[in-house]
Amino acid sequence: MYKIIGADQKEYGPISSEQIRLWITEGRLNARTLVRPEVGTEWQPLSAFTEFAGALGVSTPPPFSSGTPPPPSAPIEEVLARDYNLDLGGCISNAWNLLTSNFGLILPAILIYFGIEVGIGLLGMIPFIGPLFSLANVVVVGALEGGLFYFLLKVIRRQPASAGDVFEGFRGCFGQLFLGKILPGLLASLCLIPAAIIAALVILIPMLVRHKEVAPVQIVIVVGVCLLFLIPTMVLQTNWIFTLPLIIDKKMNFWPAMQASWKMVTKHWWQVFALVILVGVINIVGMALCCVGLLFTIPVGLGALMYAYETIFSGPVQPPR
Repeated sequence: MYKIIGADQKEYGPISSEQIRLWITEGRLNARTLVRPEVGTEWQPLSAFTEFAGALGVSTPPPFSSGTPPPPSAPIEEVLARDYNLDLGGCISNAWNLLTSNFGLILPAILIYFGIEVGIGLLGMIPFIGPLFSLANVVVVGALEGGLFYFLLKVIRRQPASAGDVFEGFRGCFGQLFLGKILPGLLASLCLIPAAIIAALVILIPMLVRHKEVAPVQIVIVVGVCLLFLIPTMVLQTNWIFTLPLIIDKKMNFWPAMQASWKMVTKHWWQVFALVILVGVINIVGMALCCVGLLFTIPVGLGALMYAYETIFSGPVQPPR
């Protein structure tokens, strides 16, 4: 007899091995479903139990190499057809526990990421040649973020990981990560063009051409318009938030990854948006602590997003040890 963790993160059982095989054939369980014998204490993925290898369609689960991400637990069509329930508190607490349990592993990866980003940012302030470095940052940031997501997913899945995994995005899917980063950002930014035009008409042009002072009512109008057009920008950014993890984890091209992220996020948009807001608040707290707190809040925020990604696209996940 066995117990399992369902897609809703709840424990079920005991159930027989025959029932497990039946649920595998029905698509209700997959290789990553967490299972433990009724008399056991350790949760393991279903693929670790050789008695179910035949039902899963594999003889022996292949080991994951440190240079490639694990294959998807199910075809992407099957993943997109299922539902999920996002535990916001669980995502945050699991991410915090993941950081505290693996601080010596995660901190170097975060320092590498921020070292590169801050370094490029400082070089971007150099007169004349600074814009070249700013352009370089636009080119590499997608690969860097994708590599950081890849690293965190490996730690969450308890696979061998190292800080060098941050550079994984430069190895096999650099172009897709570049497009998966710049295109959603560009499309979301287009929503702000009307606000920029109104700001120019109401404030900038009168100041430059007519030499008029800006009235408070004009400022209120422009701020209100900007906030109004910020809404579709936030909606689009939220819908595409899992594009980079899908590219580097599932080896998807950027457009199918954007579509998959959109489809799954919109099933429970408010849950995902609430998590995004929580992550933003956490990072604001980190900035308030003289920015040093970002070394803690950034990995917690990104870790929470990756726990959400696992719940949405890979099913139940193991809590960090």
